[in-house]
Amino acid sequence: MIQFELNGKTEMFGGNPDTTLLKYLRLEKNITSIKDGCSCQGACGACMVEINGEAKLSCLTPLKKLENAKVNTLEGLPEDVRDILAKAFVEKGAVQCGFCTPGFLMRTNILLKKNPTPNRDEIKQALTLNLCRCTGYVKIIDAIHEAAQRIQQYQPSASTTLSGHVGTSYPKYEAYEMAVGKRLFVNDLKFEGMLYGALYFSDHAKAMVLEIDISEALKLKGVVRIITADDIPGNRFVGLIFKDWPLMIKPGETTRYIGDVLAGVVAVTEDIAREAVKLIKVKYEVLKPVTDPHEAIKPRALKVHPDRDNLLETCRVYRGGIADEILAGSDFVAKGIYQTQRIEHAFLETEGAVAMPFEDGVHLYSNGQGIYEDRKQVAAILNLPVEKVRVTLVSTGGGFGGKEDMTVQGHTSLFAWLLKKPVKLVLSRDESIRMHPKRHPVYMDMEVGCDKDGKLTGLKLYAVGDSGAYASVGTKVMERVAGHASGAYHFPCVNLEALTVYTNNIPSGAMRGFGANQVAFALEGCIDELCKRGGFDRWQFRYDNALCEGKMTATGQVLHKGVGVQETLLAVKPFYDKARFKGLACGIKNSGVGNGMADFSDVIIEIKSEKQVILHHGWTEMGQGVHTVATQVLCEETGISPAIVEVIVDSIAAIPTGMTTSSRATALLGNAILDASIQIREDLKHKRLQELSGKIYKGNYTCDWTTKPGADVKEIITHFAYGYATQLVVLDEIGKIKTVYAAHDAGKIMNPVMFEGQIEGAVHMGLGYALTEDLPMIDGQLVSTKMRDLKILRAKDMPEVVVLGVEVKDPVGPYGAKGLGEIGLVPTAAAVANALCDFDGVRRYSLPMKKLI
Repeated sequence: MIQFELNGKTEMFGGNPDTTLLKYLRLEKNITSIKDGCSCQGACGACMVEINGEAKLSCLTPLKKLENAKVNTLEGLPEDVRDILAKAFVEKGAVQCGFCTPGFLMRTNILLKKNPTPNRDEIKQALTLNLCRCTGYVKIIDAIHEAAQRIQQYQPSASTTLSGHVGTSYPKYEAYEMAVGKRLFVNDLKFEGMLYGALYFSDHAKAMVLEIDISEALKLKGVVRIITADDIPGNRFVGLIFKDWPLMIKPGETTRYIGDVLAGVVAVTEDIAREAVKLIKVKYEVLKPVTDPHEAIKPRALKVHPDRDNLLETCRVYRGGIADEILAGSDFVAKGIYQTQRIEHAFLETEGAVAMPFEDGVHLYSNGQGIYEDRKQVAAILNLPVEKVRVTLVSTGGGFGGKEDMTVQGHTSLFAWLLKKPVKLVLSRDESIRMHPKRHPVYMDMEVGCDKDGKLTGLKLYAVGDSGAYASVGTKVMERVAGHASGAYHFPCVNLEALTVYTNNIPSGAMRGFGANQVAFALEGCIDELCKRGGFDRWQFRYDNALCEGKMTATGQVLHKGVGVQETLLAVKPFYDKARFKGLACGIKNSGVGNGMADFSDVIIEIKSEKQVILHHGWTEMGQGVHTVATQVLCEETGISPAIVEVIVDSIAAIPTGMTTSSRATALLGNAILDASIQIREDLKHKRLQELSGKIYKGNYTCDWTTKPGADVKEIITHFAYGYATQLVVLDEIGKIKTVYAAHDAGKIMNPVMFEGQIEGAVHMGLGYALTEDLPMIDGQLVSTKMRDLKILRAKDMPEVVVLGVEVKDPVGPYGAKGLGEIGLVPTAAAVANALCDFDGVRRYSLPMKKLI
């Protein structure tokens, strides 16, 4: 019997002494402030606790080491201290997705007990065990510094009433609940009689499955059922664009990557389900995988899919003449072959779902990026009408595009449907890295030219993207590579080809930036080389060639209003002039899917009472703050306080919405709320809010005026809006990054603290992309599935980040607002590469550059 103290109470444990403290706290004590973000790899800090006054990771602590120990979680802290810490994090904007936040609060408490007045460097060092993928740590360090002052002076946060109006810093929706661990994520959900699922993944990137032997697994006590492809009642193939991705592989079929699922186990506990998976025996005929996209498109190359070519799509843009001729006549030409790497999203919360019977269908709790897409695909799998599938969003612990494709939603729903029981299925970190689509590795052969006066003349690009085993949204990513190839500049002539290629590697799909950051790395390197050849000042060259009203993007779209590139360049100019070693890069990123597809949003606003208003919409909250912006727009238009607004994303509202992607939610949802608010505002002229109880207001916004690529139209409108940015990376005298100045045109800064947090977090991700992060594969196998091997930057690794807000109003977005979710990292890697070249004269052509910050 192991005896220890937990949150001031004596615990007696007589079970397996090797049981981790993490498992005990979560499963036995139902403590939800303790999170599992790395599956006991000791890499994320989300499970941090205090043991005998020291910060420890509960995932690495077996109970046998706790004899007579004193253990504290957030729940065991004095209420006033916990409240001070949480409110400091909330008020400083240190909570985004919120999954990692309780771990940071725990670390803060331990730090401040030992060092009541830490400086910023001491705080950074103390956070070595904690990982955040959203914030870039700036706001977290601010919050810890603020909490230290409040505790020293014993100044509990006073209750203050904030206006909530657009343009003010209103706290993120549910931020306090997330900070203290009370807001539940998928893996925190529990239902009576719930079972647990686990998946068997292919051992090989390409192999014929000869036999799946489940006999030994079925003998394991606690196994309820083992499910294979033959149990699927409906369509076995899913996909956002092409239905080419099988939910499960059948015997006699060939696997296409190591994330293919061959079977699923449902058991009474997760441990038993995972143990049963290990007992499944599969016989294969191992085949040679196709892993090089250049080899894959050669004649007679082995096929990834037997019924289609490896070349999934070629996107071509030709305008303004023949680029070879234009470039041959240019005074200065720069060219190079650039290569970017595969990147893991590394959201702290892995993919998970809970499904259960619901009336005569299923009810799915999803942390994906589109509940209505989940609904449609699950209905097809189960051969049900979509009305029989209800999907409820459980706000997700980070997404960044990696939760657009379905992972476990289909399997979980299938298991629950077949067993008529609630089933939970959550991927481990290793499985998450193995299964979901990544950022595209892209090969880019680019050539650009300018005249003697420094005016750009032409651009030529040949790009090849490794889209992996399944289509995902790969064709759209490579369309953005082509469509953003000219970046934030006007080129009279562009000739572009971007190829999307199947291989037996992990699929590549959506990730923050969506192709724009890959091609910016190549373009901005060429721009700097042009400046070197022609003797042009790098800032002035960019300013003179920057997009402005009347100029056109790569696709030929003429921009009319709201173009803020030059304003972002002006914002960094004072810092550029002062710096010795520096790198500049500009960026552009579309808002909305566009390309002839309608972008739309609906909203339902339900007045329950004078103290409760419910806002229904279809967009995923994953840390970016869409719920907060929605409540602020409603407040601005109607005077209804955000404090009484509850946001629900549930398909029962029947307001179909697309994926939360393309930096479009603020524009579309904001405009839909503006529409609904017209009648609310009119009614409030004559009645008080309580007199409107029971009333329901609906709003819609639809953008259906973009044009298809290649269509014969009077005016090309590829996207309804764009975001613009300039980033300046300044190095110190030994070549280390000192400061990143990030000037971003938000159109209208809806919430200043959230705006800064989005950009700071994106810069952090962009620096990792530039310098350290990689997810290499050899012969279709991952080199590592360890989170630490992703080399995500920690707080101590981060330079100073200075965010410079620019507001050039967009004609479409509410109050002129533009999308922010992706543009924040589009120029970062390019700016870093240009700064390093300025320091040592060496041009970097591939990522990561492996240069220490």
